[in-house]
Amino acid sequence: MQEIERFIYNLEHLFYIKMKIDEKDKKIIEILKTHADYSTRQIAKKTLLPITTIHNRISKLKKEGIIKKFTIELDHKKLDQSLLVYLLISANLKQLKEKKRTQYDIVKDLKKFAFVEKADIVTSGTDIIATIRVKDVEEYDKVLLKKIQLIEGIEKTQSMIVIHEN
Repeated sequence: MQEIERFIYNLEHLFYIKMKIDEKDKKIIEILKTHADYSTRQIAKKTLLPITTIHNRISKLKKEGIIKKFTIELDHKKLDQSLLVYLLISANLKQLKEKKRTQYDIVKDLKKFAFVEKADIVTSGTDIIATIRVKDVEEYDKVLLKKIQLIEGIEKTQSMIVIHEN
């Protein structure tokens, strides 16, 4: 009986204990936020921790899902995508229900377009906020009227054009 209790305890321990982040992990994460391209050697120099410790901790953070991916920051002007728009989208819930669709389906449809950087379901008077990146207002006009507003379930949109980006 004790073996079964110990087994159950170990299972509970595995499923319910969250990974604790200590100061070393926080230092590594802070460096990776701005320098995802740093090698373990460079991170070790910055944190004054051994390279193997850095490697093991990054592996652990990835395995636990704390670090989901490493990414890059683009210069959108050089890519000819200098217009950034936050698009507020209201869904037609009645139409979605009739078509057996949800806001999640609208987000999936939006994410199929290369010009949509991000689309999130939110609370408030708006259902979805999409981040759109295009060349200029003329291109935005085309994608809004000929692509986005034709997605089934979108009732109305409101565009917020960014005039200064940090």
